[in-house]
Amino acid sequence: MSEIPENSAQTGHELVQSYLRTLDNSPGVYRMLDVQSRVLYVGKARALKKRVANYANPNGHSPRIARMIRETASMMFLTTRTETEALLLEQNLIKQLKPRYNVLLRDDKSFPNILVSRTHAYPQIKKHRGAKTEKGDYFGPFASAGAVNRSLNQLQRVFLLRNCTDATFESRTRPCLLYQIKRCSAPCTGQISAEDYAASVADAMRFLKGDSTRLQAQLAAQMAQASEAMEFERAAALRDRIRALTNVQSVQGINPRGVREADVIALHMEGGQACVQVFFIRANQNWGNKDYYPRVGPDIDPPEVLEAFLGQFYDQKDPPPQLILSHPIENADLMTDALSQKLGRKVEILVPQRGEKAELIDGALRNARESLARRMAEGQAQSKLLAGLADALDLDGPPKRVEVYDNSHIQGAHAVGAMIVAGPDGFLKSQYRKFNIRGTDLTPGDDFGMMREVLTRRFQRLIQQDPDRATEAWPDLLLIDGGAGQVSAVKQIMDDLGIDDLPFIGVAKGIDRDQGKEEFHRPGQPVMALPRNDPVLYFIQRLRDEAHRFAIGAHRAKRAQAVSATPLDDIAGVGAARKRALLAHFGSAKAVARADLADLKVVQGVNDALAQKIYDHFHERG
Repeated sequence: MSEIPENSAQTGHELVQSYLRTLDNSPGVYRMLDVQSRVLYVGKARALKKRVANYANPNGHSPRIARMIRETASMMFLTTRTETEALLLEQNLIKQLKPRYNVLLRDDKSFPNILVSRTHAYPQIKKHRGAKTEKGDYFGPFASAGAVNRSLNQLQRVFLLRNCTDATFESRTRPCLLYQIKRCSAPCTGQISAEDYAASVADAMRFLKGDSTRLQAQLAAQMAQASEAMEFERAAALRDRIRALTNVQSVQGINPRGVREADVIALHMEGGQACVQVFFIRANQNWGNKDYYPRVGPDIDPPEVLEAFLGQFYDQKDPPPQLILSHPIENADLMTDALSQKLGRKVEILVPQRGEKAELIDGALRNARESLARRMAEGQAQSKLLAGLADALDLDGPPKRVEVYDNSHIQGAHAVGAMIVAGPDGFLKSQYRKFNIRGTDLTPGDDFGMMREVLTRRFQRLIQQDPDRATEAWPDLLLIDGGAGQVSAVKQIMDDLGIDDLPFIGVAKGIDRDQGKEEFHRPGQPVMALPRNDPVLYFIQRLRDEAHRFAIGAHRAKRAQAVSATPLDDIAGVGAARKRALLAHFGSAKAVARADLADLKVVQGVNDALAQKIYDHFHERG
């Protein structure tokens, strides 16, 4: 609900004061907007009238808050039933609107998990990211894909579980290389019984749940029994498994005995910047750590930063039963209540002063301090490079956002456009974008046409979403992989879009296509080059190479997806599960196409109507 003051020309304290007549002391959320209706700040309140009255007082504010109040031209209010609801709504709005004066968590990707899939008689173990829609048991979160991959590698060594897809499993006629190097028990070809494989899966799940000590003791007992029964081959296999399990436990790092499931969260602030280090403790094991750099101001206190971080971090994630923090937060009871409601069980927030938990916080703080120091050093170097780039290319000032574009295809097939972003903080990977080329009138391999489509889609959307260029989404410089022809094409595209003040540079390979001899093309200006030992040249090469890497990766993913596609994908009603069932039953899409109606009807999950639809689909094609 928006409240409009009588004098809409007012700003600052007087404007805030004019709202007090219409407010009561209900809990809720308020938004402060500038003269262009851009959201400056989103806040929650136990009592809206009391909270807003604080802003009406011209004294006692930090420089940041005072500046925000001066810029406020209107306010919006939304009441809630409880303060907990207000907290949850506040965090949703902050993540959606990204107000300038709020603490913002800028990197908020989902975390990967390990999934023991239950869609097959012989469960597959694999990495999973995203919604937990597939049937199976999930373990996580892990801090990164690398942490998951290392854990999967270890689990394969110890428990010999398969990681192949169900389709690959069904098509195998002999064991693959993983069986030869003792990373898989080859259930696909019957090298292990269903009962023994199920026992291995159960052991792996117990290990992921933290029951490794008891598991190791049981394996040792089984090895002794096998030796007494003179089953020496089985005893040797169990011995190897125990050794691998011991090795896994020795390289996992910090494994707290007294902390079963918790997130350890430490904050370090310095020089107007902040680093939050998160360690994921699950099943008494350290499943990795990740650092975050929320956007903060120079006059924000650690409790405010940490509270904002918790609200945004757990907005789309389930919290563990314990959160171990380096600093107390102001509304700990409120945050505990909100997270407990989200999880459906009690969540405890701790700020330990001694013992094992305090040692965990000390380690996380050390990591946060070192990570922020590295980032600040890298930021200074990056700022120098951006300033050098501005000097070399005669820009008005160091660019804050550089966008680099590239295309990737093979003779026009599976064409993908790619955009990477760099700024004072280095590569902004959360801002990367890929563009599946949609144009049906493009000649295969038409790089100019692909670039036209990519830039048109990119900037038409920017013009629609932010015509006044009020946000940080608009670039200050474009780098294009190409020479004079590409630059001319981009100039025409920008003219068509009505954008005439955005500098762009074409980076061409130069003489003999030799790295170090790059030529730079600018519209209406002569070709230029940089000395081979110029740091700015190396910087541009890094930008171009990163765009090239990202474009090739996107192209390979699209090509792999196309390779795995079958005619079954074109049939309405045949989803992933039914596709797997059909391929498992018949062996290939060609065999499905040749099957008669009676054979199709016996496939699990295929009813009479769908069998008829599949039969008609292939026979109508002739």
